[in-house]
Amino acid sequence: MKKIRAAIVGYGNIGKYVLEALQAAPDFELAGVVRRNGAENKPTELNDYPVVKNIKELQDIDVAILCTPTRSVEKYAKEYLAMGINTVDSFDIHTGIVDLRKELSKVAQENNAVAIISAGWDPGSDSVVRTLLEAIAPKGITYTNFGPGMSMGHTVAVKAIDGVKAALSMTIPTGTGIHRRMVYIELEEGYKFEDVAAAIKADAYFVKDETHVTQVPCVDDLLDMGHGVNLTRKGVSGKTQNQLFEFNMRINNPALTAQVLVCTARASMKQRPGCYTMIEVPVIDLLFGDRDELIAHLV
Repeated sequence: MKKIRAAIVGYGNIGKYVLEALQAAPDFELAGVVRRNGAENKPTELNDYPVVKNIKELQDIDVAILCTPTRSVEKYAKEYLAMGINTVDSFDIHTGIVDLRKELSKVAQENNAVAIISAGWDPGSDSVVRTLLEAIAPKGITYTNFGPGMSMGHTVAVKAIDGVKAALSMTIPTGTGIHRRMVYIELEEGYKFEDVAAAIKADAYFVKDETHVTQVPCVDDLLDMGHGVNLTRKGVSGKTQNQLFEFNMRINNPALTAQVLVCTARASMKQRPGCYTMIEVPVIDLLFGDRDELIAHLV
């Protein structure tokens, strides 16, 4: 069996769990890790792998798993797709997904490559659940309630704001798909808390939600990677009312995101050139194994 050669791009919280997921996957091999600092201060768990500053220093890459901040996904994906390398990412700005899909689809098709975008757990695997529930109850309302837990995308967005030394953004569900954002920050010297708090609340990640910003002496004391979701749909199947479905999970946020990225990296090898979201990818393509055996086991 020829293994899929994957590169990890970015080695923060998600990248570390992607390494573990790749090590556990029988059909993958890690071609190397792309880090801003290259092999400088190389973590011991990467001793057996090439660690570079540029993906061009690695050989025979099938798919690049982008573990970068959401706002840099488009840049990296376009660069790698233009090289004929498949990409997967966990882009999580819901309102930007349609435009990103159009942008990357053009590059992917021109270079005989595949991109699967927004492949985290929401957007991502939760999107697949929402799609299934709407299919079996076409009329109705779905509520997605996140948390309580740490939002990685929101936390990264806060860290990028001038004056923020360290940050944690917690998502607190208040019901019917409405959320409160609790943001805890350490402040850089020379900045006013009021100005930084205002900038956080004006950011696209927070502007539509009730957001509270609190200055703390040490963000690390509050850190917990736990998260979760409650997804509920009440609707109509055919003409029958009062169909009620509920999906719950409690997770380690970066570990689940990493696993979704790895299974979509596998699926990217089975798609025609272009850009896809997870709801467009056959779910069986996410799995390793003989197709007939999977069908016999799962259907």
